[in-house]
Amino acid sequence: MIANYDVVIVGTGVAGLTAALYASRQGLKAIAIGKDLGGQLLLSPEIQNYPGFKTISGYELIKRIEEQVRSFGAEVKFDEVVKVDESNGKFIAYTPRARYSAEALILTLGKSPRDLGVPGEREFKGRGVSYCTVCDAALYKGRKVALVGSGNLAVESALLLSDLVREGYWIIPSNEPHGDKELIGYIRSKGVLELLTRSNVVEIRGDKKVRAIVIKDEEGNLREIEVDGIFIELGYVTKTDFLRGFVDLNERGEIIVDPYGRTSRRGVFAAGDVTNFPYKQAIIAASQGAIAALSAYSYLMRKRGKEVVPRDWRHLRIKEECKEGFYLEVG
Repeated sequence: MIANYDVVIVGTGVAGLTAALYASRQGLKAIAIGKDLGGQLLLSPEIQNYPGFKTISGYELIKRIEEQVRSFGAEVKFDEVVKVDESNGKFIAYTPRARYSAEALILTLGKSPRDLGVPGEREFKGRGVSYCTVCDAALYKGRKVALVGSGNLAVESALLLSDLVREGYWIIPSNEPHGDKELIGYIRSKGVLELLTRSNVVEIRGDKKVRAIVIKDEEGNLREIEVDGIFIELGYVTKTDFLRGFVDLNERGEIIVDPYGRTSRRGVFAAGDVTNFPYKQAIIAASQGAIAALSAYSYLMRKRGKEVVPRDWRHLRIKEECKEGFYLEVG
């Protein structure tokens, strides 16, 4: 079954959510689909250069934007788009379990969470496999989970999980986790997560959802552990290979766009870190998301035989012409 929208946005970082916000405010039925909420913004404990905030964490900023997006009726879905194509004038975005159709497509992939790359991972994405601890940790309150990762993001995830879950395992390929030593010490002292160092997850097992993981230690010994879910926090990578041949990419795998966020394919737009725009900042990604959404709106209106100039000022009109230009009346 295919779910139908006016515009599908691939990505739920600041660019994707801003695109969803602007599209929904223009009256479009919009959905943003991504593996996690916020992407690389979650790696920023403190942001001091986003207009309107003297200081704010990346997590708090993205949560505020998400709430605003949902308040205007746009949908936010945590899933991974693995394929896109065009058929009969519509664009289809495929995830492992669903298909989404729209007349316009906005690509805001940014950088995606890195996969673990083991059997069972793809099958159980969204069914016990999560790449966003801050998004999904609350779903596992009082349950048994596993966490994979050793960097700062994994440390923050371990801290969050240790306050919510009944018990769990923190699986670390190296000798010890890397990050704030004080935080790591505090997590250890709570005794909720058992640290399994010099170990790797080699398989994820289950039926309709995750039931267990298989761990391999440095000596090659295998161990199956029953868990209700697994959080994979291994950092971020750019994933645009599935777009080759669909839109033009540069030598770095970035999507080539014009100043209006238009790609080489009519009806497909892009914004944020995934584009060839040289500056990678949250505020720039947000502005590009707005531009792409307004361009998509204009494209759809022209396609439907309407010549409409998108704007947020609903009652802006020219009052009268004068020598210096125009008087604008807002009301």
